[in-house]
Amino acid sequence: MSSKGTKVIARNKKATHDYHIEETFEAGIVLTGTEIKSIRQGRVNLQDAYARVDRGEVWIVGMHISPFEQGNRFNVDPTRTRKLLLHKKEISKLIGQTKMKGLTLIPLNVHLRSGFAKVDLGLARGKKLYDKRHTAAKRDAQREIQRRLKEQNQ
Repeated sequence: MSSKGTKVIARNKKATHDYHIEETFEAGIVLTGTEIKSIRQGRVNLQDAYARVDRGEVWIVGMHISPFEQGNRFNVDPTRTRKLLLHKKEISKLIGQTKMKGLTLIPLNVHLRSGFAKVDLGLARGKKLYDKRHTAAKRDAQREIQRRLKEQNQ
């Protein structure tokens, strides 16, 4: 991929299964030198990660970045809380949405854009069990339709 393009490193596959995503935001991540090297190698895990707003700043909690193999003493805690970089207007909007409407901030994916690590945050509402069943049934019906159309065309 070109140096100006976007390359997705890690996805949070459970996010769309467990939550209704209402809005997305792109945020930069404050990292150390060895962490960005691990991200470029694709050694990131977003499972069980979430973001929170604290004192006007947004933090990502539970994102696991594996230690860089050649990093030795410069490696930091893989699951440390990391600061996210957003515009002040976006942060104030997130504060209002998470406090008033009871929404959650979920990381959807980590990607590289122009050499910088970014995370897409989803403003999400949790799905109930019946919502998950409905989504699965809809997906299965769609697959069945596609399969039948493919059989007809052959």
